[in-house]
Amino acid sequence: MDGSRLVRAGKRALAVLLAASLLPAGFAFAADGAGRKVPQTAAELSMSFAPVVKEATPAVVNVYASRTVQSRPRSPFFDDPFFRRFFGGPDQGLGPQRQRVESSLGSGVIVSADGIILTNHHVIADADEVRVALADRREYDADIVLKDERTDLAILKVKGLDGDLPFLPFADSDELQVGDIVLAIGNPFGVGQTVTQGIVSALARTRVGVTDYQFFIQTDAAINPGNSGGALVDMQGRLVGINTAIFSRSGGSNGIGFAIPSNMARFVASAAKGDGKLHRPWLGASLQMVSAEIAEALGLERPSGVLVTQVAEKSPAARAGLKVGDLIVRVGGAEVSDPDSFGYRFSNRNVGSSTDFTVLRADGEKTLTVALEPAPETVPRDPRKIRGYSPFVGATVMNLSPAVAEELRLDSFETGVVIGALENRSPAARVGLQRGDIVLSINGASVADTRELVRIADSDPGIWRLEIKRGDRVLRIALRG
Repeated sequence: MDGSRLVRAGKRALAVLLAASLLPAGFAFAADGAGRKVPQTAAELSMSFAPVVKEATPAVVNVYASRTVQSRPRSPFFDDPFFRRFFGGPDQGLGPQRQRVESSLGSGVIVSADGIILTNHHVIADADEVRVALADRREYDADIVLKDERTDLAILKVKGLDGDLPFLPFADSDELQVGDIVLAIGNPFGVGQTVTQGIVSALARTRVGVTDYQFFIQTDAAINPGNSGGALVDMQGRLVGINTAIFSRSGGSNGIGFAIPSNMARFVASAAKGDGKLHRPWLGASLQMVSAEIAEALGLERPSGVLVTQVAEKSPAARAGLKVGDLIVRVGGAEVSDPDSFGYRFSNRNVGSSTDFTVLRADGEKTLTVALEPAPETVPRDPRKIRGYSPFVGATVMNLSPAVAEELRLDSFETGVVIGALENRSPAARVGLQRGDIVLSINGASVADTRELVRIADSDPGIWRLEIKRGDRVLRIALRG
């Protein structure tokens, strides 16, 4: 073969490879062992994504969220710490309060004909009003049915419309493979509905830091601000993910986008058919990632699974026979490689049923059946709002139980008294207390329950010495009364 023929052959091969990277799966191409196909004719090379786009885009909406906030005119004197000491911070400025409206823009996906819409929690988190615009330019007000910060998902319901709306069916996101072609649909930068194409770059990304359940689909399909809450669809026009975040130093797409898997989105959407609340199962065990050193000590070929380090009495884990030192390698038949993947696999299941764990012990592999039950309120939460003149004024405190710990995203083994809520600009907020802080002691006296904290808060010791647990840290704060 001469040089020119080599160049022509190389160009033809390159054209085929490029076309293969752009075409939908499922056409009459020569199949490989995994069922993927390579185009063979000119007609196949001219195929388009248009049929998939035409099917999917009517079910993707624009989401407009707005809220009214109060503010006062700001004085330059507020830059002076001496002035702030006597007259408060900039939010307590001079003059009458003024109202202004803050708005945000995102996307959403209609997932049922009666107007149930999935979007991101961060799109509508503080909204007073939500409005959605369909692809055909119809606009409707929407109710917020559910907001779940832990998954960064929310459910909306179109008001005054129970008709036959276009919607996207859910795909099984566990069937996705790296290299599958996907389309991202949304409203980036508010320019209008836009479709971008890419592939699944990676699966089960667990170190993104966006939600509590780290198990993202990574794609190079362009995702930009405004795409949040939009659809990631496969070549059958099915919903495989909810576009949620990007990795970017500039704010624009760098080809690293993340979507919440459709199986998690389907679980959250199911709450719209119930009482509008998410009921997650509680295990009652503490888990640890398996390091290379632990894997070697256990005789594993590579780090995998999660190691059980603590089991609560009478918990579902204890009743199933789970023991400290067990290595959980599968949940419901799906492999788990770290605590994040375990959390996704376990939490994405309906309360009231059960699931199987595959565990490794010194005497071999065991299968345990774990009941899926909500976290219990083992002691009454007894919420009390603190008033008076202590550093806790403006805080609502509660007794800790697994149920309260679950709500506040704390370790379910924590006990004592926790700050469940704070009023903005209250004394408690100004001294630096936060929601989820556990009050260990006040002036050297341990705090057993909310009644004890209220009793101490009503005293006037002159100096307050607080010991607060926040995450893995213990903070010691000293204040004058």
